[in-house]
Amino acid sequence: MIDNIKILLRQGKQYIPDVTHAKVPGIFRGRPVISKETIDENALVELCPTEAITGSPVCIDLGRCAFCGECAFAFPDKIKFTTDYKISTNERERLITKDGEDKTIELNPDIIRTEISKYFSGSIKLRQVSAGGDNSCELELNACGNVNFDMGRYGIEFVASPRHSDGIVITGPITENMAVPLQICYDAIPEPKIIILAGTDAISGGIFDGSPALNRNFLTMHKIDLFVPGNPVHPLTFITGILELIRKR
Repeated sequence: MIDNIKILLRQGKQYIPDVTHAKVPGIFRGRPVISKETIDENALVELCPTEAITGSPVCIDLGRCAFCGECAFAFPDKIKFTTDYKISTNERERLITKDGEDKTIELNPDIIRTEISKYFSGSIKLRQVSAGGDNSCELELNACGNVNFDMGRYGIEFVASPRHSDGIVITGPITENMAVPLQICYDAIPEPKIIILAGTDAISGGIFDGSPALNRNFLTMHKIDLFVPGNPVHPLTFITGILELIRKR
C-alpha cells in the first residue's frame, strides 16, 4: 500500500481523465506551423525523405510526413512542430498545412455519412489490419486500450473478427501480399461500415510510395472515412479523431 502511494506521488495519475484536453510532452511532434520567413525553399524541399514538403508556397502534407523533424532542425525559423495532436480528418486535402497558416485540423461535417453517427455514436467495434506495417502504428493502436488512454470507456474497441466489427483500421502501405486479405476482411464486415487509415504509410505509402511491392488499389475503390496521420500515430490522435467522427450530430 505504501509503495503504491509512493508511485502515485512520484508519477501522478497514470490515466488521462479527458483525452480531448490532454497535454503531451514537448518532444512530441504534432501539427506543424510554417512561418513567412524567407528561406532557400529548394533546400527545404530536397531535405524531406518522403516528399511531403513542396514550395511556392511552402506546404507540408501530413499524409506523407514522417514527422522526423529534420525540416524543423534545419530551418527552425520557418517550421515549428506544435504539440497539437488533434490532426485527424476525413478530408485528404485538410492534411496539407500551408505557409503562413496556423489553424487547427478538423473534420468536414458535410461529408460524414449520416449512418455513422446514427449507428456508432455510442459504441464502435473495429478490426485492425496490418497491411505490411512495421509494427510501430500497431503498437500505438494497442496502447489506445491501456490504462493511460482507455478508449474502451468511450465505447471504442478492437475485436478479433471482422464479422463482429463496424469498420476496419488499416496500418501499413498495403503490400501486394496483403491486398487480397485486406479486401476479404473488409467484405466480411457487415454494412454500414467505415474505413480508417492510421499512419503515414497507410495514407500515402510513406517512404515506400512508388514501390512495385505495393498494391493500393483498395483505396481507389472505397471511400475513406478518417485519416489519422502520424509516424507512428499517437493514441490521442486516433481516439480524438474517432470520437469526432462518430459523435452525435
